[in-house]
Amino acid sequence: MKAVLAVYTFAVASIIGANAQPVPIDSAKSTLIIRVYKAGPFSVLGHDHEIAAPIASGSVDTTAHEVVLRIVASALQVRDPGISEKERAEIQNKMTGPEVLDAQPYREIVFESTEAEQAGPDKWNVRGNLTLHGEKHLIGVEVRQVNGYYVGSSRFKQSEFGIKPIRIAGGAVRVKDEVRVDFQIRVGTK
Repeated sequence: MKAVLAVYTFAVASIIGANAQPVPIDSAKSTLIIRVYKAGPFSVLGHDHEIAAPIASGSVDTTAHEVVLRIVASALQVRDPGISEKERAEIQNKMTGPEVLDAQPYREIVFESTEAEQAGPDKWNVRGNLTLHGEKHLIGVEVRQVNGYYVGSSRFKQSEFGIKPIRIAGGAVRVKDEVRVDFQIRVGTK
């Protein structure tokens, strides 16, 4: 009887595992915002940056606890409210240019989860590899499920990925090394 039960349990687990499939992320209903903050003794002359990062593709597999996100580096868009269109264009060019993202040789930003740990009802601590600016490093992401969306944030340092934070006037005005990423991700249907 124990052998039959073991075979049955294995068969059911195999069927469930075989049916688990990644579900595509709905890029049109998902948002990812990068926030870069000002620093330095004359930071009042600078401003914080808000950057939209459209998700090009990705998937979520809740059974396997796997997430993959792909973003085209050149598609990031500076939104900074309260500045002129000319300033916004200058910041955009600097961000995608060789000084920061260097989006020509490093065309894609990718996050691939490596583990997810339940942190409460509808909450997870997800760890995974972020590939940015040609470097791959493990980062942590806090995720909650809210109204059909996966919502969360992560923080990491630009310098960990070989990006030197912009400095002006010898560092009197600069951007902080740490950036914050906030997201709301909606998955499609199978």
